[in-house]
Amino acid sequence: MEKTIISTKAAPGAVGPYSQAVKAGNLVFTSGQLPLNPTTGELVGNDVKKAAEQSLENVKAILEAAGTSLDKVIKTTVFVKNMSDFAAVNEVYAKYFQKDMPARSCVQVVLPKDALVEIEVVALAE
Repeated sequence: MEKTIISTKAAPGAVGPYSQAVKAGNLVFTSGQLPLNPTTGELVGNDVKKAAEQSLENVKAILEAAGTSLDKVIKTTVFVKNMSDFAAVNEVYAKYFQKDMPARSCVQVVLPKDALVEIEVVALAE
């Protein structure tokens, strides 16, 4: 199976030895996206809703660079700093995934840069 490394300046660059995403066959696997502004590299706000929105915008940009989109996402993993933010993250998440909800896991973890949220997805590709 052929694999392709996906990279775009419309999302933050990798901050370690990994790719923004890898396309393998008809699947795209994104790396976890922190709520980093792709231009400045800075974390977006201290508000979990703004953070979730930025993480999802980063995911969206990477999927578009891979030739797919959010409506092709089949699985997400959401990492939150504090599980008490679950409802707020869900509110933002529901705006991005309104149709054919993907499977999802959500776990509380300690995140790099003390971020509030990180989101990764697996999507179908053409």
